[in-house]
Amino acid sequence: MITFEQARNLKPGQTIYHVEHKNTDKTPQRWHVNGKVKTWKTEPCRIQIPIKHGMRDYDYITERDLHLIALNESEVK
Repeated sequence: MITFEQARNLKPGQTIYHVEHKNTDKTPQRWHVNGKVKTWKTEPCRIQIPIKHGMRDYDYITERDLHLIALNESEVK
């Protein structure tokens, strides 16, 4: 799990790992931060992280999903 502050400090190109989703070889899925992390001045508890997985899968991680993300593969059980 990552904290809100760790999520705010993510940089484009950085690799993050999903806690629950696994690859076929049982390793955690690797996602890449695909752009600038978005935060709001009027709602400081909101965050939006653009991610990419594979060749064509794009999505966003929000503050509700931070408990599913790890910064290191070793943190995933």
